[in-house]
Amino acid sequence: MAARPVPPRVAAAERAAAEAGFEHSCIPEVGRLLGLAAAAKPHGVVAESGTGSGVGTAWLHSGLGAGARLVTVERDADLARRAAGVFADDDRVSVLTGDWRLLERHAPFDVFFCDGGGKRDDPEGVVGLLAPGGLLILDDFTPSPHWPPRFGGEVDGLRLFYLTHPALEATEVLTTPVSSALVAARRR
Repeated sequence: MAARPVPPRVAAAERAAAEAGFEHSCIPEVGRLLGLAAAAKPHGVVAESGTGSGVGTAWLHSGLGAGARLVTVERDADLARRAAGVFADDDRVSVLTGDWRLLERHAPFDVFFCDGGGKRDDPEGVVGLLAPGGLLILDDFTPSPHWPPRFGGEVDGLRLFYLTHPALEATEVLTTPVSSALVAARRR
């Protein structure tokens, strides 16, 4: 089966990452999940923590409805500038520079890809930014066949937090044979 083409903005953001020497961009398997999540909320407020050069942002954008808006934040000013350039012609997209908490003034979110700040340092704050029915996507996990999930021989407390949070309905999705993402919906 031939690989599906990547959206043009994803390719542009990948070029920006290469020019910056940034090697931690969103993988296509997660990216397609992001596009799907954004498409599920065609009039929603979509957010991302950890813009990088905008690859994940571009995947979110690929599913963004005409009535939706997307806000993303990156603490590295050079990366944020590069990402902003990818979306300069679309006023539905705002690229912020600074700490992830800048997102708070744009909440609640119908889709939140938390790939940077907040994921580990304030998971309860991350959950608090979701609208009822809002989708949360967290990537960069290593699959675990155990319950409770384990990483490095220890219980993975962070993953367990999101999977068992009383305000969330959550599951883990295998994205590649060696990586997984958590997908959660905030209970109404």
